Amino acid sequence: MLPLSLHENDLLGGLLGNLGTISQLLFTVLFIALFFGFGQKLQMRQFLWDIDKGLRKLDMFRNSAKDLTLKTVKEIGKPSTDPGPQINVLMEQFLISPVDMDPAGIVGKIDHLLDVRDTKFKEDVRRIAPGADSSQVMNLENLVEASWALNTIYRIIRHFYLMGKKTNSIFIIIQLQALLPLIIQEAEAYLGAAKAFAEGQPIGDGIGPLVASRLMKDKEKRKVEKDVVVAETMMEDRRVIALKAEGPGGNVGKPGDAIKTIIEENVGKVSMVVMVDAAVKFEGETSGEISEGIGAAIGGIGTERYKIEQEATVHKIPVYAVIVKESIQEAITPMKKEIMEAGEKVIERIKSLILERSKPGDTIIVAGIGNTIGIGQ
Repeated sequence: MLPLSLHENDLLGGLLGNLGTISQLLFTVLFIALFFGFGQKLQMRQFLWDIDKGLRKLDMFRNSAKDLTLKTVKEIGKPSTDPGPQINVLMEQFLISPVDMDPAGIVGKIDHLLDVRDTKFKEDVRRIAPGADSSQVMNLENLVEASWALNTIYRIIRHFYLMGKKTNSIFIIIQLQALLPLIIQEAEAYLGAAKAFAEGQPIGDGIGPLVASRLMKDKEKRKVEKDVVVAETMMEDRRVIALKAEGPGGNVGKPGDAIKTIIEENVGKVSMVVMVDAAVKFEGETSGEISEGIGAAIGGIGTERYKIEQEATVHKIPVYAVIVKESIQEAITPMKKEIMEAGEKVIERIKSLILERSKPGDTIIVAGIGNTIGIGQ
């Protein structure tokens, strides 16, 4: 066989080089097609599997809370008939927000709706648990609300899961899969809250009422406004009016109305308001740490905070806040030792604050904000 000439060698090398380029190009096109076609479908299936697994866990949480509610109602309320159907009705209750196109008067409308909802909810719970006393009715109301929250979370997640699956929308599925760990964490906290409410145990959110209760110890108490009690004491030669929700049932009261009433009873005498509440900590912070701030430290939809801010503005009264840092889970589950021990430190902070910001003989309002379950007067 004759050897190839130099020219033939060049032609063969060029042909092989072109084939290599073509093969690489085809491989790249095939890889991209697989990545954006089959690869995306595979990723979608993985996301759907993760969400389905989380949804089953949420379903287990809501069923556990519902079973606990049913058991507790039967043990405490001694109903004559099966309370199951009535509890199912409570699980589906909802609140329609008022029209806000014209914002004037919106706070009053929301406050009215919340009052109606709160009254109806208590009456419904009292009806299915006729053997429960007033404190137990409040605890059962909190228990039913925790079960309602878990049921609502499950229904919302199931809705978006089925919607994303039905429309094959990867944008819905990706967002749901990304948020699911946080949602499950919150649901676990609600399940822990349900157990605390069933047993009447103090929860982390009760640190404000706990501090107020210590200030009220051995003092004469009186009831003001809705489910709020007050008592007077002396601290560093100042007259201190402490207030909290009426316990030991699960209750938050209406501290905004109570503070407004006390200010109006002592026109020109109140020099400052100090509010004590739990606050959500940042990741990495230690539970039970204390911080001071300015403004009304109170959660909820905002109606009570509006009343406090409005009254303080009218009378030119400064509002200070002392908060105890907690996680969301710690706030609605049984109170931890480090949070309970923070109570005495909060009282020392209050003393320092009134020494710095008031004069002897002044009247100070100290409001313990939060759920007072398991915390007496």
